[in-house]
Amino acid sequence: MQNPETREGIKIGLKENLALFALLVVVNLFVGSMVGLERTVLPLLGEKVFGLASASAALSFIVSFGFTKAIVNFLAGQIADLIGRKRVLISGWVIGLFVPLIVIWANSWWWVVFANVLLGINQGLTWSMTVNMKVDLVTANERGLAIGLNEFAGYIGVAIATVLSGYIASQYDLRPEPFYLGIGFVGIGLILSYMVKDTGKHLKLQSQQNKQTGLDQPISVSNVFRQTTWKNKTLSSCSFAGLSTNLKDGMAWGLFPLFFSSAGLAVGKIGIIVALYPAAWGFFQLFTGAVSDRIGRKSLIASGMWLQALSIWWILFTGSFVSWIIGAILLGLGTAMVYPTLQAAISDVAHPEWRASAMGVYRLWRDSGYAFGALMAGILADVLDISWAIGLVAFLPLLSGLTTVFNMKETLKIKIGKTSYP
Repeated sequence: MQNPETREGIKIGLKENLALFALLVVVNLFVGSMVGLERTVLPLLGEKVFGLASASAALSFIVSFGFTKAIVNFLAGQIADLIGRKRVLISGWVIGLFVPLIVIWANSWWWVVFANVLLGINQGLTWSMTVNMKVDLVTANERGLAIGLNEFAGYIGVAIATVLSGYIASQYDLRPEPFYLGIGFVGIGLILSYMVKDTGKHLKLQSQQNKQTGLDQPISVSNVFRQTTWKNKTLSSCSFAGLSTNLKDGMAWGLFPLFFSSAGLAVGKIGIIVALYPAAWGFFQLFTGAVSDRIGRKSLIASGMWLQALSIWWILFTGSFVSWIIGAILLGLGTAMVYPTLQAAISDVAHPEWRASAMGVYRLWRDSGYAFGALMAGILADVLDISWAIGLVAFLPLLSGLTTVFNMKETLKIKIGKTSYP
């Protein structure tokens, strides 16, 4: 069916908005690169440069990042409704400029923690907007593909920056040289974001189309929060799965470099393993988002959660460089199966006029997982040891997979915004 258009010639669809969509994909490549800059270097920096003996203290930068990003995710959609998506995107890049500069000049660990508060704001604003702007541009049966491409670009950026920063650190030092990359990432991201056109008109057109079909009208922010957090079983299952996924990632971010270092691996090899995980995560999202548009969301989410748990245990109980590479790839695949699929499921249920708010609530819980994962992993590592911490964290994605099976409905059977609320 031909998409209706406004007088300005605005259309909804991936092909119809291919140039703008492609530009947003490239922008998110550099958004992800800002996180990848830290994944190899920062845990080692805390241990070797700042002399942090406690795992909880060493992982404090992830806690600050996770909680900040979670809160900003929740607010980003509401801010975007007031000032427009493009302005929020650009604001995120301006804040991101301070992150590498502070890490370079930091004379205490708490400056690094503060830098990651700013990184959380940067990621919450920029990544949230690239997701929402892409969803604004496409039709309902293209959402999985659209979000998959967005996440593919972001996590390929994570992987590339992880490898580059690890290599530079192995050739020079843990700082300042790796963080010069971050200044370049911000500069390029800011220039590209100025070239992006705001998607407000596309959002307006989607809202008009939904009103014409008599679908649900917008609901309050507090109601969106309740529905996405606990009242709607499908939305709350998505939120728990997102939290569990990033809780696992918060652990992997903080403990994997220390785990591999304690096994005697050099920084360069640690960088390879740590980079392969987000590289696989990014690569497989080229396919998993589109697959979910065809086979549905629920089975892919449950299977992906279980694969994440099994992959963590594989890494823990095998002891060679090659087996760890296999485990990292499988962990990335499991994460890729759920990451775009969860966001597509949220978009399936939410009306366009409150979709950004629903996505914000979901991303609030999902990215708070970074912080909870770092806290949980740090405490367990201090009380028990790193291996126990890694193994116990894996039970959360296992439990989430079960929750998905019993509580979540298949969202592709739900028309956009057609949801009953108790």
